[in-house]
Amino acid sequence: MRAVAALVEGRDREDVAAMFKVSLKAVDGWWAKWQAGGREALTARPRGRRVGEHQVLSEVEQAAVRQAILDHLPCDLVLRGQLWTRGQVGELIAKLYRVRMTEPGVGKYLRRWGLSFQRPDKRAVEQNPEAVRTWLEVTWPAIRATAKAENGEVLFADQVGIRSDQVTGRTWGEKGRTPVVRRTGNRFSVNAMSAISTKGRMHFMVFTETFDAKVMCRFLDRLIGHFDRKIHLVVDGHSAHRSRAVRTWLADHADRIELHFLPSYSPELNPDELVNADLKRSLPMSSRARNQAQLAAETRRFFHRRQRQPHIVRGYFGGPHVRYTLEENPLSF
Repeated sequence: MRAVAALVEGRDREDVAAMFKVSLKAVDGWWAKWQAGGREALTARPRGRRVGEHQVLSEVEQAAVRQAILDHLPCDLVLRGQLWTRGQVGELIAKLYRVRMTEPGVGKYLRRWGLSFQRPDKRAVEQNPEAVRTWLEVTWPAIRATAKAENGEVLFADQVGIRSDQVTGRTWGEKGRTPVVRRTGNRFSVNAMSAISTKGRMHFMVFTETFDAKVMCRFLDRLIGHFDRKIHLVVDGHSAHRSRAVRTWLADHADRIELHFLPSYSPELNPDELVNADLKRSLPMSSRARNQAQLAAETRRFFHRRQRQPHIVRGYFGGPHVRYTLEENPLSF
């Protein structure tokens, strides 16, 4: 536009080319466009094909394939496996529209549709979606409202087992040579029970015996000793939690603590599961335990460290599946 303006003012082609450091051919081209179509003809336009031009699949067909990927597993559509890959999507397109596409071509479509390659969450087939919805819409809001009215505190609890030969995570090493992590050949384990609150509080108990009703009552007895108000404790449906001994103990302490049960087969709704995952990630990095007592001591050190880090404890409630514990409307997250 500036070059054309200079030409309109009467400047020579050579002067304009020198002024804007372009070739005479470029100046002549701009001038020709200006004379043919004015300012509109000089407006820059995207090069190449327009979006959607000459695509193998129509917009309707693309929408159908995208929805099939979101709504179904490959095995639901008589394809192999339970995970969508570019190859599987290509097979689906061939099955529906008799069009063969390369995997890179399929990948372009997937990215255009706003899809990405992700690690899927696992869900038990026994999980009842209606029970989960009831927990989110009715049960959990009622627990929180009751605790608030009573000036009580809500905690989520879970138990976990740690084995001496457990190694999780990855490490760097030379290609073609698997790194070796040396552990004791003796197999032993310890168990732990923990409870956390959205305020960053953590309480725990490490033990070596099997988790049963007796251990659960001991944990509950220790837990209420840390509070001067009523506790609402959310746990899973473990048989020890529902045992007669625990029910009797709870009846004798009804003014101090109340148990609430998560839907069956729904560990992802319990923030304390993230404590367990954190423990199992952290211990292999530092553990050199050669016997059960050392492993128990290292487990206690982990929990003591987290007790001094309330910001990390609060962070357990920020996971995508447990964020409902922080929301006024659990279905808004």
